Amino acid sequence: MFNRKLRLGFLVLAVLISLTGCRPLSKNSLTLAGSTAFQPIVEMAASSYNLRYKKTLVNVQGGGSGTGISQVEEGAIDIGNSDVFASEKKGIKASRLEDHQIAVTGITPIVNPKTGVKNVSQKQLIGIFTGKIKNWRYLGGKNLKIIVINRSIGSGTRNNFEKWGLAGHRSMVAQEQSSTGTVCKIVAATPGAISYIAFPYINNKIQPLSIDGVKPSRQNVKTNKWKIWAYEHMYTLKKNDKNTRAFLRYMMSNNVQQKIIPKLGYIPVSSMNFKRSENGTLSNSEGGRAKVDGSHTNGS
Repeated sequence: MFNRKLRLGFLVLAVLISLTGCRPLSKNSLTLAGSTAFQPIVEMAASSYNLRYKKTLVNVQGGGSGTGISQVEEGAIDIGNSDVFASEKKGIKASRLEDHQIAVTGITPIVNPKTGVKNVSQKQLIGIFTGKIKNWRYLGGKNLKIIVINRSIGSGTRNNFEKWGLAGHRSMVAQEQSSTGTVCKIVAATPGAISYIAFPYINNKIQPLSIDGVKPSRQNVKTNKWKIWAYEHMYTLKKNDKNTRAFLRYMMSNNVQQKIIPKLGYIPVSSMNFKRSENGTLSNSEGGRAKVDGSHTNGS
């Protein structure tokens, strides 16, 4: 009787595995964790990779940029996904890590359409987020109180928005949200609200703001006219194995760079005409100083 139940149990397990596509973890498995902003790209690429190369199973988890960077430094995971430079995270020995820049995402301030404002200067944007400008009528909009919605402290999106959009100024103390989706819903439902999101999350219920007449578009990011953008990084230990290196090569393949990344609203790093260092220095592909547009922000 017991043997029959045991055999039945194994049969059910086998059926479940065949239906779900689950496979037992092996020495050829890779674990990735970190940035939730980067996660849609990584999950789609991992799914494609798992279908193509069945000997290696790629597991993708979230947790945030800080988690990804710290766990890869500790050796707990193979790749840490981040939308900030590792050296920007306290307690991280960035010299131990290798930076693989895979994609770029633009970040834009967004407002409720009822504010009546579609363009601000960078100085005005700083005034809004530092609490110096409190009503949209001072910017040519409706007589509505400005309601600032921030991302949580530690958010890569917040870090990059303050660094490049606010020229390093810290945002005022205000309501904080950890989810981009929640931010979009609150701004869409709250007259006077303002926040900031990555380009792929823009929808017709919110109004992206131009800055100094420059629209938040992927083309303007590529030419550096729009400076509020960030790399999507994959960090590894400098000494890593062949499976990790193979997956990183796949992330730079045409299938990921030219199909998956643009499909999800991001910019392939391979289509950028220049590189930007953590401190904002721009260089071309040969390593020289790049000649790029310098309009609209002084934060770079």
